[in-house]
Formats: sequence, structure tokens, C-alpha cells
Amino acid sequence: MDNLTIANWFTKTSLLATAAEGEGSENGTLVIAAVLLSLVFIYLASKIGGEICARINLPPVLGELVGGVVIGVSLLHLVVFPETGSNPETSTLMRILSLTADLSPQAAESIFATESEAITILSELGVIILLFEIGLESDLKELIRVGPQAAIVAVVGVIAPFAAGTAGLIYIFHLPAIPAIFAGAALTATSIGITAKVLAEIGYLSSKEGQIIIGAAVLDDILGIIVLAVVASLAKTGEIQVTNIIYLIVSAATFLVGAILLGRFLTPFFIGLVEEMKTRGQLLITSLIFGFFLAYIANVIQLEAILGAFAAGLVLAETEKREELEEQIIPIADFFVPIFFVCVGAKTNLNVLNPAIPSNREGLIIAAFLIIVAIIGKVIAGFGVFGQEKLNKLAIGVGMVPRGEVGLVFAGVGAASGALSPAVDTAIIVMVIVTTFVAPPLLRVVFRQGTASQEESLSTSTDK
Repeated sequence: MDNLTIANWFTKTSLLATAAEGEGSENGTLVIAAVLLSLVFIYLASKIGGEICARINLPPVLGELVGGVVIGVSLLHLVVFPETGSNPETSTLMRILSLTADLSPQAAESIFATESEAITILSELGVIILLFEIGLESDLKELIRVGPQAAIVAVVGVIAPFAAGTAGLIYIFHLPAIPAIFAGAALTATSIGITAKVLAEIGYLSSKEGQIIIGAAVLDDILGIIVLAVVASLAKTGEIQVTNIIYLIVSAATFLVGAILLGRFLTPFFIGLVEEMKTRGQLLITSLIFGFFLAYIANVIQLEAILGAFAAGLVLAETEKREELEEQIIPIADFFVPIFFVCVGAKTNLNVLNPAIPSNREGLIIAAFLIIVAIIGKVIAGFGVFGQEKLNKLAIGVGMVPRGEVGLVFAGVGAASGALSPAVDTAIIVMVIVTTFVAPPLLRVVFRQGTASQEESLSTSTDK
């Protein structure tokens, strides 16, 4: 979440306060009611979807995404957001509130905007907590050990889909260069949150393949930020600002290395401080302060806040308090993380998949091409790891497939810049939807097949 989003939230909060002064304090109360009701719908969607998927042997996170689709802009309109084109008139939740209060259009608009921003902030906190938890569950030494392999996967996973997607859109679909480059850039993204959640659920997060995927996804996120900055600059000015690229590369490398080194140096002081504290929650709160501070620093230097949270988790995983902290963070994650995944689903508009709408048809054709490139480009990246015959390379590639909210960011920036036509914007969104929903079950399948092959090979060797 960038500074502009935070500023908008405070601005809308101020507008709400003004409206409340004019129309009574009831409006302020209704904002709280709207947020609470949104959370009720979000948690119901999360639990129902997750339980259904768990019972049919699919990752629960897929159920959370589907649950979000059901209550979101595609179907029930219970949890919707202004950026999806929704407004108080189309929000079912606002209609429910209107049954209990006589809202003026101005009050309804203010309540809707503030409620949406509040849920968005909780969603952003969810992915920050998730990456902090993933960092805790990761092994820094193992990540460093698989660093070269992860770097290969990340670089190939960015170059292959970007080059193939951009070239195909220019030479096959005859798109102008800038929208083709933007769409190609959207193919480079990887949703580390979705992949990490699935790996944790199926018990492969600490495996060598899992660590390579996480390491590659982190690097991929950094490369994605750089690519997005480049294409956004290209769309805005028609030229690439080399200084901005250099700044992003240097700041990303400095931040990650510096945060880990400084964190490891300060770890003894951290443990001593926690041991001396007498109040309840001393370990959890102190750890979250550290995690949120690094997330803040990452955000300030134009990186993603999730990178700071992940780095904090990695550092604290090296301490003797690791297991205790892992246990304490679980309830916090159970509260915040589902909000993130349900919101990703809620913002997914399945109407772009309807071929009956003429404006969607061209976009669906382009989308089919982008989906093929998106999947193959990342799978190729998995096979870019050489000299590791026992690795499940297909699983590594599949783990890099989901674009999730990261891909939607590319689409949003591209649409806001005016660089994308409706057809190309639709194609990117469809690609994001398909890769996000296909990857979780596919990841479970390829890991299961890889395990079965290894067991069969081991059995054959034993018989001989």
C-alpha cells in the first residue's frame, strides 16, 4: 500500500467526519457497522470456501479466493470497492445499511468510501502478516544456499514471459509497442502470498523446492517492481529513466542485505529486551514492532512493504524465540490473512469472461495467448535449475505461476496511465484470474506426483 492510498484514506476519513457533523454522529457509527458487517461476510466466505475445498482435497486458500468472488463484484456485491467500478447504489452491503437508517447520497458515499478503505487497509495488513509468518517459517541458511538456483528461476521467470508476451502481442496481434510492453510486464509478476500459503498448507514450505520458490518469488517481486517502474515511466514520458531503475536495484539489494545483517547483529539485544519485559504479549508485540518498522522502511524507499515483513521474519527465525513466536503469530494471521485472500477474490470481476459482451471478445482471444505464455514462461523458469536431478523442477515452475494481486496492480497502473485499450486490460485481468485460480490445485498435484515418483524410484533401487 503506497503513501497515496494512506493519504486518500485519511482524506476520506476527514470527509466522513465533516459529513457526520452535518448529519449527526449516527453516520460515524454506521461506518463501524459497515466494517463489522463486511468482516462478517469476509470470514463467512473464507470459512465456507476453505472448508469445502479442504473436504475435496483442494488448498483452502483457493476456497478463500472463490468465497471472495461469490461475495464480491462478480456475484453478491456484499464486499465491493470503488476501484472495481462499484458505488453505494451497487453495494448490497450499503442497501442493508439503508434499511436501518435514512442515508443521504452524500452520507452513503462517504460511508462506502471509508468502509472500503478500512477493509483495504486490513487486507494489506493481512498480506504483511502473512509474509512475516512465512519469513518465520523459512530457513535463512537454506535460502542463502539455494540463492543461486532461486536467482536463475527468478530471472528466467521474468525474461521468458516478458519477451514472449511482448513479441507475440506486437507481431501476432499487431499491438502498439507500449501496450504490448505493459501486458508483457504483467506476465512477469508472481504472487508470493498465494504460493507461500499453498506451500505451507501442503507441508512443502521448508522443502528445497519450497525454499527455491520462496526465494525466487521474493527476487521476482523485486524485479517486478523494477519492471513496473520502467514501463510506467515509458507509458508516461515515452522514455525510460535509467536513474530510476538504478535506484530501485540498489535500494532493493541494500535493503534486503542490510536488514538481515543489521537484524542479526541486534538479535541479542532483542532477546534481552523481551526477557526483561514483564507485560503480557512482550514477544509478539515487540516482534510486530520490528516487522512493521522494516515494512515501513521498505515502503518508504519505493519497495513493497511485504519485503520488509519477510526480512523481519527471516531475522527473527534465527533466534531462540522462533517456535514460541510462530505459535503466537498464528491467531493474528488467522484474523488478518483471510481478509487479504477474500478481498483478492472480491475484486475479481468475472464479467470480463463473458463472450456475449462484444467488447470482451478481442480481450478473451488475447487473454488465451497471455495465459499460455504466463504458464509456460514460469514453468520454463523451473527447469532453468541445472545440475539438480532430484529436484521437482515442474513444481518449482508451477509455484511461480499465480499472478494474484500483483498482476492486478500491473493492470491497474496500465489502465490508469491510459496505455491499455479495454481489450488489452481485459486480457490481463483474465490472465490474472486464470493463473491465480489454476495454480493452487495444480501445485498440489505436481508435488504429489513428484513425491510418488521419488518413492517409486527409491523402491526400485531397494529391490535391486
